[in-house]
Amino acid sequence: MPTVIPAPYPVILPVNESRNGFPVRRVYCVGRNYAAHAVEMGHDPDREAPFFFQKNPDNLDPSGTFPYPPLTHDVHHEVELAVMLKSGKSNIKASNALEHVYGYAVALDMTRRDLQAEAKKAGRPWEAAKAFERSAPVGPVVPAADCGFLGAGRIALTVNGETRQEGDLNQLIWKIPEIISKLSELFQLGAGDVILTGTPSGVGPVVRGDVLEASIEGLPTLTVKVT
Repeated sequence: MPTVIPAPYPVILPVNESRNGFPVRRVYCVGRNYAAHAVEMGHDPDREAPFFFQKNPDNLDPSGTFPYPPLTHDVHHEVELAVMLKSGKSNIKASNALEHVYGYAVALDMTRRDLQAEAKKAGRPWEAAKAFERSAPVGPVVPAADCGFLGAGRIALTVNGETRQEGDLNQLIWKIPEIISKLSELFQLGAGDVILTGTPSGVGPVVRGDVLEASIEGLPTLTVKVT
């Protein structure tokens, strides 16, 4: 059908060693999914039910640069494993969840922490803190057929060569199959959905000129410069 205004370009992420890209449908994020990070954010690390928030598809940015956003003085880095789905539906069983995974990538959930704190205090949504332009730098997608299931492995982030965050994927409170299952109870998942699975402790601020290197064992390193 013809459109009354120009249709937006689809968001397509590069796939490692492939000429084809991964088209993005939706972006879901899991909050406080590492115990140590829950503690540093002032919450109980017990295994409470997972909670989710969303970013926009065009927040995903493979360019390698992160423009410092306006209306904030406290932007934090959060390194995360991104899970890309090749299919989906409602009420997926955890035992079958990995059948829907296409692949994985290293990602950053950049957060305007001061705006998030204000929103929390007022009981308001987090979109202004989480879903701003280019707030999710992301590396190339690696098919699960190439890297296997990433249920364990080092996850880390350095800023200007100094380690800020470090953990292991096996420290996820809610594991990847459980995340997919729980999320599918709330939403009808589908091909092209991206899930950011949470960040380990050590989140902190960035400033213009910083160089971030985010790494997950088995995936290409993501290097991002704050501009």
